[in-house]
Amino acid sequence: MTKTTLKIDGMMCGMCESHMNDAIRSHFKVKKVTSSHASGETVIISEEPLDETAIKEAVAPTGYKLLGISSEPYEKKGLFGFGK
Repeated sequence: MTKTTLKIDGMMCGMCESHMNDAIRSHFKVKKVTSSHASGETVIISEEPLDETAIKEAVAPTGYKLLGISSEPYEKKGLFGFGK
């Protein structure tokens, strides 16, 4: 699993967050995607690492500006995550 964090400029409200989430879901097979206009981020959880060029192509038509992309391994933390 991979956690990809996008720094996004231009999101101003909840509808902007929803628009960004829909754009990501329509281009990639993801487990989870959440956006925050307050922090200017979209966080994507996926099985496989996402292609940065494809991310740029997915974000471009939304009208928001992609400022940066970072990826890291993701391990689900939860109630039953202990003992691993």
